[in-house]
Amino acid sequence: MLPFAMSHASTLAIDARGDAMGGVGVVSASYLTAPFYNPALVAIYRRNDDAGMLVPSLGVSYNDEDQMLDKIDTAINSPSGATLNALHGTQAKVDFGGAIAFGIPNRYLAANIFGKAYAENVATPDIATGGTDIENANQSAVKTASVAVTEVGISLARYQTLFGQHFSFGVTPKLQRIYTYTSVSSLKDFNLNNIRENSQGETALNLDAGALWFNGPFRAGFSAKNMLSRNIKTATGVVDIGGRNINYGYEYQLTPLYTVGAGFIADYFQFSVDYDLNEEKKFTQFDDNVQMLRAGIEVDLVRQIQLRGGYMKNMARDSEGTITAGIGLSPLNIFEIDIAASYTSPQAMGATINFMTTY
Repeated sequence: MLPFAMSHASTLAIDARGDAMGGVGVVSASYLTAPFYNPALVAIYRRNDDAGMLVPSLGVSYNDEDQMLDKIDTAINSPSGATLNALHGTQAKVDFGGAIAFGIPNRYLAANIFGKAYAENVATPDIATGGTDIENANQSAVKTASVAVTEVGISLARYQTLFGQHFSFGVTPKLQRIYTYTSVSSLKDFNLNNIRENSQGETALNLDAGALWFNGPFRAGFSAKNMLSRNIKTATGVVDIGGRNINYGYEYQLTPLYTVGAGFIADYFQFSVDYDLNEEKKFTQFDDNVQMLRAGIEVDLVRQIQLRGGYMKNMARDSEGTITAGIGLSPLNIFEIDIAASYTSPQAMGATINFMTTY
């Protein structure tokens, strides 16, 4: 049995600074990472910022809190009603991705050109019943479903003063290429090498939008991601596992996600909270719904070192919360390296790293 050992994931923002702060970003992201959280932030930058690059950001995370992989090994080596029943309802998930961005701040219409690619992979057992323990073990399978999204776009934002209040508004038209993969393997043959079987792809246009209000260090914001919803169907078929026919075929829902955020964003200290107003359904046949509550802080030490920490919890499931931490290094303010790690349990962890420079 191969473990999940892959090189993001992520929060799908794929940003080490935000990941270290619990995944927040609706009011706290920089103009370079704004397209991944709230395009309105593209218009928020320092006066000496002329351009910037994020090249690149990479991340990976896995979640096997159900200990599905260990339970499969046990069922293979010691097949019994108990070991097979222990697999019912379990699942494992691994995500990974990368991103690049090029920001062009200006007071007329700030812009950020970006590219991002991420993949979400989920696996769950399909356990046979009705035979002997050995027959059930030989006829049981692991089903996997994956979606990989590649997108390129441009975020455009502008600062406005309305009724004496400070606002910025942004929009992101983007082109998405969406790939889906499915596989069905026997328990003993399951590994990650066949997770990219039965692929399909389609191209679509989508749109993000956002708004930000700020007064001194106090901010409040709203973002809408993937405003044009799509139902994406994977390949379908039937696989024979030990003489038992197993059907496969799934539907992935790429639906709008609405998030609000609020925070205190000062030069040397930041604290912010983001909350998803709705659930993301994702794969309709898997229990992988997501509705996140996130909180994070950052302490900046003389513009050279940034210490970060945070917490996030999926409110759509009765699951453990995740602790995050990270560090940013800005030697002589020439370039910046950000590193983040997340920990839910020994079976659920992640890491992200990115490199950026501003001029």
